[in-house]
Amino acid sequence: MPIQKNKILRRIYKWRYKHISQKTFIYILSVAVGLLAGLAAVTLKNITYFIEASLEKGIIFSSNQLYFILPIVGLTLVYLYVKYIHKEKLKHAVSSILFSLSKNKGNIDIKQVYTQLIIAPLTVGFGGSVGLLGPAVATGAAISSNLGKLFHINSKTRSLLIACASAGAISSIFQSPIAAIIFAVEVFSLDLTMISMLPLLLASISGVLTSYFFMGNEVLFNFTITESFEVKDTLFYVLLGVGTAVASIYFTKMYFGIINLFKPLKSPKYRLLVGGLAIGIMLYMIPPLYGEGFVFINNLLIGDHIQALGKTPFDAYISNIWVVIALLFGITIFKAVAMTTTLAAGGAGGIFIPTMVMGSALGNVAAKIINNSGLGFSVSESNFTLIGMAGLIAGVQHAPLTAIFLIAEITGGYTLFVPLMITASISYIITKNTIDYTIYTRELAESGDLLTHNKDHAVLTLMELDTVIETNFKIVNPEMTLGEMLHDSVAKSTRNIFPVVDTNHKFLGIILLDDIREFMFDTKLYATTKVDSFTHKAPDHIYYGRDSMQTVMQKFQDSGAWNLPVIKDGKYMGFVSKSKLLTAYRRELIKFTK
Repeated sequence: MPIQKNKILRRIYKWRYKHISQKTFIYILSVAVGLLAGLAAVTLKNITYFIEASLEKGIIFSSNQLYFILPIVGLTLVYLYVKYIHKEKLKHAVSSILFSLSKNKGNIDIKQVYTQLIIAPLTVGFGGSVGLLGPAVATGAAISSNLGKLFHINSKTRSLLIACASAGAISSIFQSPIAAIIFAVEVFSLDLTMISMLPLLLASISGVLTSYFFMGNEVLFNFTITESFEVKDTLFYVLLGVGTAVASIYFTKMYFGIINLFKPLKSPKYRLLVGGLAIGIMLYMIPPLYGEGFVFINNLLIGDHIQALGKTPFDAYISNIWVVIALLFGITIFKAVAMTTTLAAGGAGGIFIPTMVMGSALGNVAAKIINNSGLGFSVSESNFTLIGMAGLIAGVQHAPLTAIFLIAEITGGYTLFVPLMITASISYIITKNTIDYTIYTRELAESGDLLTHNKDHAVLTLMELDTVIETNFKIVNPEMTLGEMLHDSVAKSTRNIFPVVDTNHKFLGIILLDDIREFMFDTKLYATTKVDSFTHKAPDHIYYGRDSMQTVMQKFQDSGAWNLPVIKDGKYMGFVSKSKLLTAYRRELIKFTK
């Protein structure tokens, strides 16, 4: 059967190379990727909604008190799947994609195609306070990566197809094709050229058409703007930008803080139990934290904060507007906590939609405070709810353009374009100047594996240290005599540098040919002088597995050396020469800019 399959594929390859140009084939693949990513997004939503509907109708559980149990049940199911079927540690969806683009040439394990379709609905459907956008993007990326491998697409085009998949998934979920394209550019650091623009556009259109085909006219936000922007409200939008920036910084710091808090719990079972109970308590106190939170946002948009808050232990005081404001502010505070706890406990999901929930609550709180301050001001609560979402997206994701166009598209117009720009830009500027990297990118940046719009940085990130290590250097031992070194190493070497290592291969230093040149012909020293007397420190060291290529390049620049030794666990591996490094850099740069 495999032989027959290979014959069929070879015929397809031959026909394709003969009849379809590379450019046309990329356009065809981008449409296919958009459709498949859109279909994956729709599937994720439907499976999750089915689980939620089943629980709400009382097939399994029916009362708020059992919210304590639901998250533990969902996380347990995810744990069992990961342990016995997936058998690999779960990684953050978008971060793992960014890593595959920078260090794995866009190759993603085919298991990711179906894994997210299983574990994300189990997490969200049983109350996990995370989103489905990240898993949808990860599924689409895995589909596009493996489709690219199937048709022998090069790594650069495969990366473009992964960006197309993300555009298709986002376009399908939000029915916002322009924001989907911008997200791919901002988050995946894609160069926006005509070569990449058309495939992204085709994938985005395919994704939104898939959503229309399966979901009809059903949209996430059934809301039309009725109150336009007024110039007198400009200061309030500026203040909202500052507020969402502070909230974005809090969101990011809380994420890493809770992740670190769970690290001492080595056993996944303990993390599951502690995290599940914590989420259950939060859901009981604040029901809107359940799942993604789109119902909560929609209720705020139509002005029904009672329905948005749901049944809480504070229902007796809900008639007091300041109690409502306090509860909504509680959602702003605890959404980040609930989301991160879900992920730290072993759940699967994304951070994009929780960001929107938190932003909607904060925007609504700001509007309610302004309207009830007694100072005679009046602003649109629904508009502030929308613009609060944009402010959090811009700050948390470092994606201001995505925030602006997403909110503009899901509301069906550009009526709020000016306040969106004001709030999103202020939030982004403050957050970016406070926190260099996002939740997606921090770990990758620290390890030097992050692709950015900086071409020099991107090229260095794509380079591999293994490709520039040279090992054709003659090793010498510190106990060798000068005569032994000249006979066994210098006479047989084409290089002018000699690494000095001990019997355990531990690196001790280097000897340059210039160091021994004046002693080479003094035969009286051959037997009496040891190599150790000529050994000196290298100008610097390259630490394998720890130094990024950016660090390696910087070390050459700072030391002025032409060769630097590569050390792994204290032991000598080889040398990197400046000439070979620059040659490899130039080759990668040409490939990157083609």
